[in-house]
Amino acid sequence: MLYPQSEATVAILRRGPVIPVLTVKDVEDALVQARALIAGGLTVLEITLRTPAAMAAVAALATTFPQAFIGAGTIVAADQIKAAADAGAGFLVSPGMTPHLLEAAVRSPVPFLPGAATASEALGLRERGFHALKFFPAEPAGGERYLASLAGPLPDLIFCPTGGIDAQKAGKYLALPNVACVGGSWMAAPGLLAARDFGKVEHLAREAAALGRCV
Repeated sequence: MLYPQSEATVAILRRGPVIPVLTVKDVEDALVQARALIAGGLTVLEITLRTPAAMAAVAALATTFPQAFIGAGTIVAADQIKAAADAGAGFLVSPGMTPHLLEAAVRSPVPFLPGAATASEALGLRERGFHALKFFPAEPAGGERYLASLAGPLPDLIFCPTGGIDAQKAGKYLALPNVACVGGSWMAAPGLLAARDFGKVEHLAREAAALGRCV
């Protein structure tokens, strides 16, 4: 079976230059982070399923911010797909792919962004109809030079590189023809959240949202 939602996934990635990747401790934490980021102009958010509160946070954000696209990340098991979609996730993201997870991903009820770190992994996903991929972990896997080298042999694939990217590195990735957006967490860094400096979070989000107008 080929993946039928490739165009929908691409459309989500092209909504903005940066997708904030959020780890949340509880629902209230998710709400205040999202409110600042959305106010700054970033309306596609990924909540990583790394904490007990993550799934509830996805549900709360999807209800509270209908103007935004709320995704669930760190999908590593097939049973998480239905659970996250049922919670209200508008898209799903995985750090990588296994044969079992792939069979579930092509049937996902919402757009699915699978992770790939090598040309072989990207080719395998392309064969199943995925044309939008997460390049992860971006910096350890070779950075923008590696990703640029894939544009020649795989010109029909676009990527959302994530992993080790900050505000300075984001622009280099966004200048590549095969990059639609980047994922990162620098806008909501732990120090800012600990200080509850959501004004700064909004400011950094605004700067990140403007990156797409600079390349």
